[in-house]
Amino acid sequence: MANASDRARSAPHMGKVEWLLLVTLSVLWGGSFFFGEVILRSLPPFTLVLGRVAIAALALNAIVHLRGYKMPGNLRGWLPFFAMGTLNNLIPFSLIFWGQTQIASGLAAILNAMTPVFTIILAHLLTTDERLNPRRGIGTLISLAGVIVLIGPAAMDGVGLQVVAQLAVLGATLSYALAGIYGRRFAGQPPLVTAAGQVTATTLLMLPLALLVDRPWTLAGLAPATIWALLGLGMLSTALAYIIYFRILAVAGATNLLLVTFLIPVSAIALGVVVLGETFSAFQLIGMAVIALGLVAIDGRALGIARRGSSKLGHTEPDAEAVRAR
Repeated sequence: MANASDRARSAPHMGKVEWLLLVTLSVLWGGSFFFGEVILRSLPPFTLVLGRVAIAALALNAIVHLRGYKMPGNLRGWLPFFAMGTLNNLIPFSLIFWGQTQIASGLAAILNAMTPVFTIILAHLLTTDERLNPRRGIGTLISLAGVIVLIGPAAMDGVGLQVVAQLAVLGATLSYALAGIYGRRFAGQPPLVTAAGQVTATTLLMLPLALLVDRPWTLAGLAPATIWALLGLGMLSTALAYIIYFRILAVAGATNLLLVTFLIPVSAIALGVVVLGETFSAFQLIGMAVIALGLVAIDGRALGIARRGSSKLGHTEPDAEAVRAR
């Protein structure tokens, strides 16, 4: 049986590369707010989701073929991809895009930031190496508070209204949390294969749903801006994002991975400043600082360094006065 030190060495961790990838992923998914805002003016939610995963599936399967990887050749091999696609794409994408047609995007962002909270609880219950501890729990709550401050009090307008839409977004975060835990089983596969498999499966699942509900053949033609936004959403915010997603998941685990939902509002605001010329508010600056504090607490390394420094200070040589007194 593995001892405590063995379990500590094998537990998921966040290194410098994983933190860099996490920030990159937050930018890619933060950009999806821009793409989605443009696309929803022309396409209904289910057709938007279908376009998003279909474009990603075409791109990823082409790369899989060029890299010489093999996809499963039987239904049994594809079943985990269908399960992951349902939990990680079909359910949350559909619920969030539909929810954003009913409630403010700021409120949706706050609700979506519950993902790590659900993940920490579920990982504690369903796994053996991502157990809840006080540091991780406190850090998560601090980061969640930072998201609320970041969005600002205006985003809370409408709380208590459109309850179904609010519950839909919360349902999406729960689905994301389950996907993060279920996706651990793909740790031995190349991230590219896992990403291609799940978006391909989601495309097959979304096709009849979009055809039945949205009847996309009745929609008007798409403007160039919509087409470009859909390509960006599929290629960058989905295909590239999921390669990074499964790379982080394999190394750092579900709990650490889904910290990205705290960073997405930060990335979205930063993109607004760079792309749209928006300015920071006091709430946004304070919120980013609080989020950073929460991430430092969750990571734990800075606290460990501080404790080691305090320990060294506590073992300094006695001064001359103390020696003379003895």
